[in-house]
Parts: sequence; structure tokens; C-alpha cells
Amino acid sequence: MLILLPPSEGKAEAGDGPALDLPALSFPSLPRQTVLDALAALCESPQAQSVLGLSDGQAGEIEKNRRLRTAATLPAGELYTGVLYDNLGLASLSPRAAARAEESLLVFSGLWGLIRITDRVPPYRLSMGVKLPPLGGLGAFWRRSITPLLDARPGLVVDLRSSTYAAAWQPGDRAVAVRVLKDGKIVSHMAKATRGAVARSLLEGDADPQTPDELAKVLDDLGHTVSLGPAPSGRRPWVLDVLA
Repeated sequence: MLILLPPSEGKAEAGDGPALDLPALSFPSLPRQTVLDALAALCESPQAQSVLGLSDGQAGEIEKNRRLRTAATLPAGELYTGVLYDNLGLASLSPRAAARAEESLLVFSGLWGLIRITDRVPPYRLSMGVKLPPLGGLGAFWRRSITPLLDARPGLVVDLRSSTYAAAWQPGDRAVAVRVLKDGKIVSHMAKATRGAVARSLLEGDADPQTPDELAKVLDDLGHTVSLGPAPSGRRPWVLDVLA
């Protein structure tokens, strides 16, 4: 089972480990150097703030991007500090669940493409929704290289990504996209907390669902209120509604 996560805008301020080692990251065939070079060039131009979608108060993020090659790193599981990661609680997982997390969790990133939680990277700012000159939209850019890597991996996919990051790989009907409802309505910000809790439950639970129906039963047994939608058409994923 693969569990797909977005990154978070909230990140640790600094790392405490060695500088970035691109070949040491998981999935070393991904064209990360190309994106790093394009981002470095952008951050030397006056267009950087606008292209990256930063407010005046966030302009300091540009300097972080300029230092990416020499800045101290930390594991991705410690870098991301947003609501989803707070509720996932990687640091407090049991040893067995932590081992499952290292194998099952995949984080999609505008800068790195795809990383594991153990990969050491520096703080950065680059959303998958950015159109990065001269590469264009990063979702489409990464999809070309991520798709053959992950299409070759069998098994159920639990998709906890936002739509922006889902653009980088579309796993089709072997995936279950988790949608969060409250009072019958789809929610967005609160969804991050629920998705983090769902990921934690799957890691701590001693089950390995192989089908969408098995996933729904496992989550129900773990205390979540869920409802699996009808079988999808084409390459669309299944949809699993979870009550917040």
C-alpha cells in the first residue's frame, strides 16, 4: 500500500544536517537538478516574488531558495509542520508504524517531485501550482517522470493529496482519493487534519488492505466513519468519504 501526501506550506525554519545530496534522495532518476537550476535562476530575478505567489511578508523565502545547495538539511518528515503532519504525528508513531511510514508514505513536492519522509532536504518554497520559467506548470513537468516510476509499482494507493499535487500523478482506479465531509459538505482546511489522522490510523493499524472495499472496512474498524463511492470510470480513482 502506498499513501500519497502533499507537502505543507508550514515548514521548519532550518535544518541541522549536511548540505543537500541530490543523488542520495529516493527516486534519483527524477530531474531535480533541472528544477533546482530553474528555481535558482528565477530567484535572481525581480519576478521571483510574483511567480512564486509570495506576499511582501514572505519575501524572505526567496533567500532560502537561493541557498538550497548549501543550506543544512533535515528529514522531510521533520521539515513539514502543517496541520496534516501535526495529526499524522510521525515522531510519536510506534516503531512498527514508523517502519511502515518509511516504506509507504510518499510526499509530492513542487521542487523535489517525489520524496520519502527519510530523505534529507533543506527548507524551500515552491508549490506544485507554480509555472516555473522555462519549465512551465510543475504538475505537468513532474508527471512525465513520476508516472512511469509509480505505474510500475503494484498495490493499493491511498491518495491524501490536494488537487494541485494530484496533477503530478494520476494512479487511476487502483487509487482511493480520501474526501472529507462535515455536515454533508466537503471541507478543505479541516480536511488536512482528518487526512493526517487517517494516515496515522493506517500506519498504526495492523492491516494491509488490497482493495478499496478492504480499505473502507479497515478504516471503519479503526473508528472512522466512512462511505465508499461507486466504482469509477476511466482512470478516475475511487472516492472514500470520511466524516471530520
